[in-house]
Amino acid sequence: MNLLTWILLFCLLGGVLSVLAAAIFLLLPDRLRTRLLPHTVSFAIGALLGAALLGLLPHALAGAGDSDLHTITGTVLLGLFGFFLLEKLVLWRHCHQQHCEMHTPVDEGHHHPAAGTLILIGDSLHNFIDGVLIGAAFLTDIHLGIVTSLAVAAHEIPQEVGDFAVLLHSGFSASRAFLFNLIASLATVVGGVLAWYALKDLQPVLPYVLAVAASSFIYVAVADLIPGLHKRVEFSATVKQVLLIGAGVVLIYVSHSAMHG
Repeated sequence: MNLLTWILLFCLLGGVLSVLAAAIFLLLPDRLRTRLLPHTVSFAIGALLGAALLGLLPHALAGAGDSDLHTITGTVLLGLFGFFLLEKLVLWRHCHQQHCEMHTPVDEGHHHPAAGTLILIGDSLHNFIDGVLIGAAFLTDIHLGIVTSLAVAAHEIPQEVGDFAVLLHSGFSASRAFLFNLIASLATVVGGVLAWYALKDLQPVLPYVLAVAASSFIYVAVADLIPGLHKRVEFSATVKQVLLIGAGVVLIYVSHSAMHG
């Protein structure tokens, strides 16, 4: 299987299959879905941090010369700042909680079509960037590409559940919400293919793309997901969160070690 096929396959895994999984998740009884969603978020945090700090960043540093190490870490810092600005501009919007800003009107029974449109635009951009990162990871190392795709899929499922909820309460029918979310997910494939054509002959650039990928995963985990976990302060909830975050890290570590072993 050639490298482009690997990229296409795992971009579909990170995008389309995540939408399908989220749609199935929404079919679960409300009580069960409400109980499971925080657990998937905790697991996604571990997978994202594991992929960023155990996979992407080490490969970025290894691909750079000794004189470029500070440039790589500086790229991570700039990436974190850039993603903060993007989210501030509402160009990249993650919504994982039932009672976040975007969902508040839901409880009041009002429909806000603009919120659904905004989610679709932000989700398409997010998926496109994920595709570029997956493509860059595969161009560096197939094993790194697989680990990166696993982390993307892990955090896409709870995000897509949130996106579905926003679309439904913005006046979209269930079928239209699924269709538009599916179309938005294909931006992952577009990003992966463009990364293949744009970066395959630019190997010196790859460490910096991986550094941006690492900053993306760190930002999503720390700025978007972890704050939601702090709303549960009970000891039992904290133990479950720690264990599930650890499970996400272990999955990435074991996957990465097994592929290189």
